[in-house]
Amino acid sequence: MNTEYSFTIYNSTEQLPSNWDSIAVSSVFLSKNYLKVLEQSSPENMICHYIGIFKKEKLVSIALCQFLDLNKLESFGERDKCIKTTVRNLVFKNFASQVLVVGNNMLTGQNAYALLNEIEEKTVIALLHEATKELKKQYKSKGITIHITTYKDFSKTQIENFETCEFKNDYQFSTQPNMIFYINENWKIEQDYIDSLSKKYRDQYKRARKKAVGIEKRKLHLEEIILLEDAIYDLYFHVAKNAPFNTFFLPKNHFRIFKEIFKDQFLFYGYFLNEELIGFNTLIKNGKTMDTYFLGYNDTIQREKMLYLNMLYDMIAYSIKKDFDEIVFARTALEIKSSVGAKPVKMYGIISHNNSIVNSYMSKIFKYLEPETIWQERNPFK
Repeated sequence: MNTEYSFTIYNSTEQLPSNWDSIAVSSVFLSKNYLKVLEQSSPENMICHYIGIFKKEKLVSIALCQFLDLNKLESFGERDKCIKTTVRNLVFKNFASQVLVVGNNMLTGQNAYALLNEIEEKTVIALLHEATKELKKQYKSKGITIHITTYKDFSKTQIENFETCEFKNDYQFSTQPNMIFYINENWKIEQDYIDSLSKKYRDQYKRARKKAVGIEKRKLHLEEIILLEDAIYDLYFHVAKNAPFNTFFLPKNHFRIFKEIFKDQFLFYGYFLNEELIGFNTLIKNGKTMDTYFLGYNDTIQREKMLYLNMLYDMIAYSIKKDFDEIVFARTALEIKSSVGAKPVKMYGIISHNNSIVNSYMSKIFKYLEPETIWQERNPFK
């Protein structure tokens, strides 16, 4: 290891160097404010660690690590009741319940680290490898064995930086893609987007909008989020527990804390029918990128009113109007996101098991850890 470089592991945002945010400019999800949101309202089974990488005395790179204890989860997802799900749950409980993630397990995309130009990415990754070894030692001293270490989510070019001796026994994987909606620079209003759709998808748009008649959409402020906290959580939890796979659940206060800290940079939209909250979605302004965050809805009304599809159209309309370059739709509901114009971007990661025998079978085990989704890509444009 190059002695010019060193790392420090922080367990609290209070400890972070004062110039941390000068490196976090590339992603709001590495900023002190976002890390404070995690600190005050992270899932019950998650502990966050923050890594500063120094060149001599100068901070040149920052990173996020998350420890997940999957034994604390009641459910890994209840949608798919089948033998494969049972096997997966058994594998998790016995061989993969203590996980160290370099990156953010709650998001899709490269939110693991940021760096200055004066340090190479390969150097950062080598130092992160050392830092994870140190973290594993710290957990071991508390009687906790880290079963799995994973680095996520990287582009094709970024994952090439992991082709080093430190990772030669690790399994490189590619999971569901990140769905990104690229906003055409000629679109100035929602109608420009609608006009660019082929007839079939214009008809889908009209049908969805017609179904949503009677639903009122409102931007909610902090006081309203606090007032509706129980209803919001019920809608979120319904969607989360019916996902095919889960490694965490948000605590009830998460959206309130996010709004308190991020203010207008965090958007919370409630959907009401006869004054009752039936759904919500959240967005985060991240430079010229709009990041979609968590949502929730009443499933019966969702189907009847095509609520989810209407939410996607609303996010697109807002992002066009506010002159964003792209929307990160993340990696769920791939086909419906594709039908509104989002494109799949392949993401890669690295995973290893602490037991060398288990690790040698990781390529076979992985398909149980990360269920594959079969879907058909759509092209809604003319």
